[in-house]
Amino acid sequence: MIKPDLSQQIPAELGSVHFVGIGGSGMSGIARLMIEAGLRVSGSDAKESKGTRALRDLGATINIGHAAENLGDADTLVVTSALWPDNPEYLLAKERGIPVLHRSQALAWLAGRHRLVAVAGAHGKTTSTGMIVTGLIELGQQPSFVNGGVISALGTSSASGTGDIFVLEADESDGSFLLYDKAVALITNVDPDHLDHYGSVQAVEDAFVRFADEASELVVISADDAGAVRVSERLDARRVLTFGESDGADVRLHSVETGDVVAFRISYLGEDYAGTLLVPGRHNALNAAGAFAVLVGMGFEASQILDAVGRFGGTGRRFELHDTVRGVSVYDDYAHHPTEVAAALTAARTVVGGGRIIAVHQPHLYSRTQLMAAEFAETLERTADFTVVLDVCGAREDPVPGVTGALVSERFEDPAAVRYIADWQQAADFTASIAREGDYVVTLGCGDVNLIVPQLLEALARETQAPPAA
Repeated sequence: MIKPDLSQQIPAELGSVHFVGIGGSGMSGIARLMIEAGLRVSGSDAKESKGTRALRDLGATINIGHAAENLGDADTLVVTSALWPDNPEYLLAKERGIPVLHRSQALAWLAGRHRLVAVAGAHGKTTSTGMIVTGLIELGQQPSFVNGGVISALGTSSASGTGDIFVLEADESDGSFLLYDKAVALITNVDPDHLDHYGSVQAVEDAFVRFADEASELVVISADDAGAVRVSERLDARRVLTFGESDGADVRLHSVETGDVVAFRISYLGEDYAGTLLVPGRHNALNAAGAFAVLVGMGFEASQILDAVGRFGGTGRRFELHDTVRGVSVYDDYAHHPTEVAAALTAARTVVGGGRIIAVHQPHLYSRTQLMAAEFAETLERTADFTVVLDVCGAREDPVPGVTGALVSERFEDPAAVRYIADWQQAADFTASIAREGDYVVTLGCGDVNLIVPQLLEALARETQAPPAA
């Protein structure tokens, strides 16, 4: 992968913009906003997708596959950290000397003239961003936004609004979240993730301190998460609102009830406010508390906020139901860290009733799998009834000898509760063979594990028998 040059000066005018990897949820959202801003946009991706088709309908020129000629006469190139340094479009742009911007720099260009709300944290960013955007719209605002997933009720991950507020999901994985000139910073949590970039927990926390202190109006930060509490204690920011279930939280979540409907109460400045959610899970009540803190801190009426946030109906790849076959419901979730896996499957447990939870887990990144295999195994064994482990999605990393999905499955205390199956078709057939009416099958991972969903549904429809042990 390339290491983005975040010191690259962002041009005042971008001209014609070319995106490498334009179909991804983040990149396609930025491209959409640039088209709506009147820029000429082109791009390439390895495969056709909803994102590429939607952008083509909006007027973008998109090629499937990567080749130098795709660059055309572009004035600016936009890339992600996942780009390999031998990409021909990237190499030609460097040869021509045109600006090569990381996606976060392109996003900073778009957001530069707005009152910016930036949402960061190891978990909960996409949902929290979606809740804030939904709340603003329900409160009569017209924000611009770029989210890491499609906001289901809006059918898009990005839009250009006519108001002065811009809401974005800020990616801390490579430090690029420090680029944004923000008015409001929301920090959902500070877990020791992305150590391949930062090198140490201290460096992760240092980056979050800087992210928060650069907010000009308000910092909203978890009062429950240990890493966030350590960051809070170091802040020089002028105005800080904490949220969570902790007794000392400024916005205190309490009386949470989970089930078909999540109900909860929030205490703020001596008043109590009741809320309900359309999305399941205790963790989403916590996300709603963070969204409430952002909106009340920005000056919106506290008594109206929870009704507005409660209209949020979820985002793509966050406990997303794809279909139910033979009474077996197949969900997909982006969870790729033990904390996220626990939240997703705990939420599933509140609504599955008498059925079982079968997790289909795709480990993401060789470095994360090597570091956290035991934590993944403990979490999956505790929260799922059975787990099928696929092979590692390396994404931006080169393979590491000996690091496969077996690293996770071998750490289960009960070998009967897990099966490592590298072949996706065999994994789908096996999962279908053990699933019974009332069960939930939940695919987990931020790689391409969602692409196994059609195979799972087809296998369920065939009522396959279990394949030989892998």
